[in-house]
Formats: sequence, structure tokens, C-alpha cells
Amino acid sequence: MNHDTYLNSYLAEILKSAHSVAVVGASTNDHRPSHWISGFLLGKGYRVFPVNPAHAGSTILGQPVYASLADIAEPIDMVDVFRHSDHLDALVDEVLAMTPRPKAIWCQLGVRDDAAAARAEAAGIKVVMNRALVSEYPLVYELTHAPHPGSAHAA
Repeated sequence: MNHDTYLNSYLAEILKSAHSVAVVGASTNDHRPSHWISGFLLGKGYRVFPVNPAHAGSTILGQPVYASLADIAEPIDMVDVFRHSDHLDALVDEVLAMTPRPKAIWCQLGVRDDAAAARAEAAGIKVVMNRALVSEYPLVYELTHAPHPGSAHAA
């Protein structure tokens, strides 16, 4: 897949279908983007599982922090990545070892590794790279509030 651009429908479907999100690289520092996004996702009704070995056993926004994806006992729909690109290959290994596997991996701004993405996609996992999840979230609203044929809002 070409990861230079994405169809809005591709992004919206990933965000709409996910209900549980592992935030890898989650921070206890409320000035860090991973902390903000965890709060944003919680506010939108997602179940959030912060992952950071340095903070395992503590909590972030009231959610227990896990050392690794393998430590999460519940199914995860999406893995949201706040790690440097050079960690993505090993993270894909962790994702591929999960049972069941997440439906998607979302890599935040600046995070991209095309070879790692290709491995995940070959296993049936959707991948988004170098995109701010919070910036794409309005697509979910558009998808869930699209006018229906015959409605007063239809053109």
C-alpha cells in the first residue's frame, strides 16, 4: 500500500471500527501528545490501554499502564504508536504475536517504516503512518452522520 496518502474512507473506517486502543509510548507527562491522545480517546468512548515499560504498574488517566502489548489480556482493535520509527519493526513483531491480532496500527506524526508496515499488511492488519489521529477524527463524525438517501439532509 502507498502510505503517502490515504482515502478518507480508509481512515474513517479504522477509527470507527476500533473500540479498544493500546497507546504504545504513553506518557504520564500531561504535556506529551500521547497523554493528550489517551484522554481524547477516553472522552470519545474508546477503551484505552497505555503501554510503556517505564511506567508499568502505574496509571495514566485512571488506566493501568502495561509494560508491553503481550501483557494486555483483552483484545485490542488498534495500536496507536508514539515511538520513533526505528522501533516500529519490533513493534510489528509484538503485534503479530498477539491473539487475536489488532485490526489496525496507527503511527503518529513522524513515525514511518514501510517495510514494517508491509509485514503487518501481509498479515491482514491495516496500517496508517505519519498521521495525527486527532486530526483525522472528524472523519468518523462525517461517516456516522452522513445523510441517508431520502432524508431531509440529502442533496
